[in-house]
Amino acid sequence: MLEKKTITRERIAAVEPRIRPYIRHTPVMRVDMADFGRPAFPVDLKLESLQHSGSFKARGAFTNLLTRPVPEAGVVAASGAITVRPSLTPP
Repeated sequence: MLEKKTITRERIAAVEPRIRPYIRHTPVMRVDMADFGRPAFPVDLKLESLQHSGSFKARGAFTNLLTRPVPEAGVVAASGAITVRPSLTPP
């Protein structure tokens, strides 16, 4: 079984230069929830949907691929892609 490690700012900073060539720098966009009919408060959105893969998963996948030995047979990656649809109105 693989060892689980705590994600820290230090670990993220250490991995970033290694995965930089393979991922896109994605913007952060601030929105005000009042624009969606909710009480006013700012929300920061990291637009990882602009990654080549369409999600944040590229960051974790490249981190794993670049920090472990690659088996002789190679690597095949697949995702079940959980689809989440946020609701801005109460059910």
